[in-house]
Amino acid sequence: MAYGTAQARQELLDTIAESIDEIAVALAALGAAYEQLDENTADRLEEELFRPVQVAYGRAKRTHSGFAERFGLPDRAFAPADAGSPSHGVKGFVDAAVDAVGRADHVLSELQDSMRPVEVGDAELRAGLADVREHLGGVRTRARAIVSILGR
Repeated sequence: MAYGTAQARQELLDTIAESIDEIAVALAALGAAYEQLDENTADRLEEELFRPVQVAYGRAKRTHSGFAERFGLPDRAFAPADAGSPSHGVKGFVDAAVDAVGRADHVLSELQDSMRPVEVGDAELRAGLADVREHLGGVRTRARAIVSILGR
Protein backbone atom coordinates (compact mmCIF):
# COMPACT_ATOMS: atom_id res chain seq x y z
CA MET A 1 0.00 0.00 0.00
CA ALA A 2 2.84 2.43 0.82
CA TYR A 3 4.35 1.89 -2.63
CA GLY A 4 0.98 2.56 -4.23
CA THR A 5 0.58 5.81 -2.32
CA ALA A 6 4.14 6.93 -3.12
CA GLN A 7 3.63 6.07 -6.76
CA ALA A 8 0.31 7.94 -6.85
CA ARG A 9 1.94 11.00 -5.28
CA GLN A 10 4.76 10.89 -7.84
CA GLU A 11 2.24 10.64 -10.68
CA LEU A 12 0.42 13.62 -9.24
CA LEU A 13 3.68 15.59 -9.18
CA ASP A 14 4.39 14.57 -12.76
CA THR A 15 0.97 15.83 -13.82
CA ILE A 16 1.54 19.17 -12.10
CA ALA A 17 4.95 19.37 -13.81
CA GLU A 18 3.25 18.85 -17.16
CA SER A 19 1.06 21.89 -16.51
CA ILE A 20 4.07 23.93 -15.35
CA ASP A 21 5.86 23.14 -18.61
CA GLU A 22 2.82 24.41 -20.54
CA ILE A 23 2.69 27.60 -18.48
CA ALA A 24 6.41 28.11 -19.26
CA VAL A 25 5.56 27.90 -22.98
CA ALA A 26 2.90 30.57 -22.47
CA LEU A 27 5.35 32.84 -20.64
CA ALA A 28 7.95 32.50 -23.37
CA ALA A 29 5.40 33.28 -26.08
CA LEU A 30 4.05 36.30 -24.20
CA GLY A 31 7.57 37.56 -23.63
CA ALA A 32 8.29 37.28 -27.35
CA ALA A 33 5.03 39.07 -28.19
CA TYR A 34 5.91 41.84 -25.74
CA GLU A 35 9.19 42.49 -27.54
CA GLN A 36 7.35 43.16 -30.81
CA LEU A 37 4.78 45.62 -29.46
CA ASP A 38 4.71 49.37 -29.03
CA GLU A 39 5.11 50.57 -25.46
CA ASN A 40 1.42 51.11 -24.64
CA THR A 41 0.24 47.78 -26.05
CA ALA A 42 3.22 46.01 -24.46
CA ASP A 43 2.28 47.46 -21.08
CA ARG A 44 -1.30 46.24 -21.54
CA LEU A 45 -0.10 42.76 -22.54
CA GLU A 46 2.15 42.65 -19.50
CA GLU A 47 -0.61 43.72 -17.12
CA GLU A 48 -3.46 41.61 -18.50
CA LEU A 49 -1.68 38.49 -19.71
CA PHE A 50 1.95 38.16 -18.68
CA ARG A 51 1.54 38.95 -14.97
CA PRO A 52 -1.36 36.55 -14.30
CA VAL A 53 0.44 33.78 -16.19
CA GLN A 54 3.67 34.55 -14.36
CA VAL A 55 1.88 34.42 -11.00
CA ALA A 56 0.28 31.09 -12.01
CA TYR A 57 3.71 29.76 -12.98
CA GLY A 58 5.25 30.73 -9.65
CA ARG A 59 2.32 29.35 -7.68
CA ALA A 60 2.38 26.08 -9.64
CA LYS A 61 6.10 25.67 -8.99
CA ARG A 62 5.62 26.39 -5.26
CA THR A 63 2.73 23.93 -5.13
CA HIS A 64 4.87 21.29 -6.85
CA SER A 65 7.93 21.77 -4.65
CA GLY A 66 5.91 22.10 -1.45
CA PHE A 67 4.07 18.86 -2.11
CA ALA A 68 7.32 17.09 -3.02
CA GLU A 69 8.98 18.33 0.16
CA ARG A 70 6.06 17.39 2.43
CA PHE A 71 6.10 13.81 1.16
CA GLY A 72 9.85 13.33 0.66
CA LEU A 73 9.64 13.15 -3.13
CA PRO A 74 12.25 14.54 -5.50
CA ASP A 75 11.63 18.10 -6.63
CA ARG A 76 12.32 19.11 -10.18
CA ALA A 77 13.93 22.14 -11.77
CA PHE A 78 11.92 23.80 -14.52
CA ALA A 79 13.69 25.34 -17.47
CA PRO A 80 12.37 28.31 -19.43
CA ALA A 81 10.66 27.42 -22.68
CA ASP A 82 11.65 28.60 -26.14
CA ALA A 83 9.16 31.00 -27.73
CA GLY A 84 10.11 30.13 -31.27
CA SER A 85 10.88 32.29 -34.24
CA PRO A 86 10.03 36.01 -34.22
CA SER A 87 8.31 35.43 -37.55
CA HIS A 88 5.29 34.10 -35.63
CA GLY A 89 4.40 37.71 -34.99
CA VAL A 90 2.50 39.10 -32.04
CA LYS A 91 -0.78 37.38 -32.88
CA GLY A 92 1.00 34.05 -33.38
CA PHE A 93 2.77 34.36 -30.05
CA VAL A 94 -0.39 35.37 -28.21
CA ASP A 95 -2.29 32.49 -29.84
CA ALA A 96 0.47 30.09 -28.80
CA ALA A 97 0.32 31.43 -25.24
CA VAL A 98 -3.46 31.04 -25.11
CA ASP A 99 -3.19 27.49 -26.41
CA ALA A 100 -0.51 26.62 -23.83
CA VAL A 101 -2.59 28.15 -21.02
CA GLY A 102 -5.55 26.12 -22.23
CA ARG A 103 -3.52 22.92 -22.16
CA ALA A 104 -2.20 23.70 -18.66
CA ASP A 105 -5.67 24.48 -17.37
CA HIS A 106 -7.04 21.31 -18.96
CA VAL A 107 -4.36 19.18 -17.26
CA LEU A 108 -5.12 20.77 -13.90
CA SER A 109 -8.87 20.51 -14.41
CA GLU A 110 -8.62 16.81 -15.15
CA LEU A 111 -6.36 16.35 -12.15
CA GLN A 112 -8.85 18.09 -9.86
CA ASP A 113 -11.78 16.15 -11.35
CA SER A 114 -9.92 12.87 -10.81
CA MET A 115 -10.01 13.38 -7.04
CA ARG A 116 -6.34 12.31 -6.84
CA PRO A 117 -5.43 15.53 -4.98
CA VAL A 118 -7.97 14.56 -2.34
CA GLU A 119 -6.93 10.90 -2.20
CA VAL A 120 -3.15 11.38 -2.04
CA GLY A 121 -2.78 15.10 -1.66
CA ASP A 122 -3.39 17.62 1.05
CA ALA A 123 -5.17 20.92 1.60
CA GLU A 124 -2.17 23.01 0.50
CA LEU A 125 -1.98 21.12 -2.76
CA ARG A 126 -5.67 21.59 -3.49
CA ALA A 127 -5.49 25.30 -2.65
CA GLY A 128 -2.43 25.74 -4.83
CA LEU A 129 -4.06 24.06 -7.82
CA ALA A 130 -7.19 26.18 -7.43
CA ASP A 131 -5.09 29.34 -7.22
CA VAL A 132 -3.15 28.45 -10.37
CA ARG A 133 -6.37 27.82 -12.29
CA GLU A 134 -7.83 31.09 -11.03
CA HIS A 135 -4.86 33.04 -12.41
CA LEU A 136 -5.08 31.23 -15.74
CA GLY A 137 -8.80 31.84 -16.04
CA GLY A 138 -9.74 34.70 -18.30
CA VAL A 139 -6.48 34.69 -20.24
CA ARG A 140 -8.25 33.70 -23.47
CA THR A 141 -10.78 36.54 -23.19
CA ARG A 142 -8.19 39.15 -22.31
CA ALA A 143 -5.92 37.91 -25.12
CA ARG A 144 -8.74 38.32 -27.66
CA ALA A 145 -9.22 41.90 -26.52
CA ILE A 146 -5.52 42.67 -26.95
CA VAL A 147 -5.25 40.96 -30.35
CA SER A 148 -8.31 42.89 -31.55
CA ILE A 149 -6.48 46.21 -31.14
CA LEU A 150 -3.35 45.17 -33.01
CA GLY A 151 -2.72 47.09 -36.18
CA ARG A 152 -5.05 49.96 -35.28
